Amino acid sequence: EVQLQASGGGLAQAGGSLRLSCAASGFPLNEYIIGWFRQAPGKEREGVSVVDGFDGRALYADSVSGRFTISIDYDKKMVYLQMDSLKPEDTAVYYCNAQNKWRSVDYWGQGTLVTVSS
Repeated sequence: EVQLQASGGGLAQAGGSLRLSCAASGFPLNEYIIGWFRQAPGKEREGVSVVDGFDGRALYADSVSGRFTISIDYDKKMVYLQMDSLKPEDTAVYYCNAQNKWRSVDYWGQGTLVTVSS
């Protein structure tokens, strides 16, 4: 059974940090692009960062580049999103996603709420 379990959200002050975790199970990481997406109130879901499960190459949205870092722990099958220098506009529900690199198959975890106060 495929599972993506996101955790680590919470309340942070502007300029602070949070680390989101995504526990992945039931699929081979090296065949997927794993990423974090977010949805703020009243806005559409947007991509934040993705990482290639095969070689670890990462991409970031312009809005978070230089502040967020995505990483994979292959032994623990965990994908992390380290969020530093948080801004109020980072407030959103964050979702973990895994998309197969060659087939139209993707999975979503439940969201975790991040709230950044000014």
